[in-house]
Amino acid sequence: MQRNQCKTNGVEISYLDSAPDAAARPAVLLLHGFPDSAEMWTAQIIALHAAGYRVLAPDARGYGQSQLTTRVEDSALEQIVADLCGLLDALDIESAHVAGHDWGAVFAWGMAAQQPKRVRRLVALSVGHPLAYTQAGIEQKLRAWYAVGFLVPGLAERLLPVGNWRLLRSGFTGHPTPDAVRDQMARPGRLTAALNVYRANAPLLMRHGLPSVQADTLGIYSTGDAFLTARQMRDSHRFVRGQWRYEQLPGGHWMPLSQPDRISELLLEHFSA
Repeated sequence: MQRNQCKTNGVEISYLDSAPDAAARPAVLLLHGFPDSAEMWTAQIIALHAAGYRVLAPDARGYGQSQLTTRVEDSALEQIVADLCGLLDALDIESAHVAGHDWGAVFAWGMAAQQPKRVRRLVALSVGHPLAYTQAGIEQKLRAWYAVGFLVPGLAERLLPVGNWRLLRSGFTGHPTPDAVRDQMARPGRLTAALNVYRANAPLLMRHGLPSVQADTLGIYSTGDAFLTARQMRDSHRFVRGQWRYEQLPGGHWMPLSQPDRISELLLEHFSA
């Protein structure tokens, strides 16, 4: 597994590549969410590579080792989808299987909706189609209470670092690697860049949503997810024109980290079907 850099869409994108010299392998694109980076997919990269895939896991713009971005509009979904397509173009990859977790799932839905020829099969972990999310009722709105604070410029930047980043490292997130999250978000400008994903996309997606997707799609939800309801994932079938499959697992929000073997199995099943 190598970490490489690619200049695309005006930014430097850092990405993990399991097989830089194996162009014949079918490609898989793995997309992280807030507040993670490409390393969250390490177990899945190893498993998918062993099964014969070339696995690409980019750090989203502003995250990880990708170029720091400063403006809210820099983090718009259209920009991130353009980054992903630009990465595939730079590597001469016409299409890929795509899986995303958290905001990475939103980007995966967006890529499948806006660039359907680039997405062979789709896996959404935790977050359903944006229209299913917005129509999921009062329980989903209550679970997303924290996002209101994230949308206010400067508020989360002041609150999250308090007490040695206690909120990010505590039961508020239940993140399996809280110290790594703290170290990443404490770097100058990185917390704002990460929060700008909420600020650039949440209001627009709540109002306008996304078109339906054509790709065969697997939706994976975990019953212990404190931020999301099962309904917003189950109802995503209404916005999938390809075949739809739903899997429900026990455990919390960060399934790729807390249940690496099971997530790898599900990805392999879906991509090889």
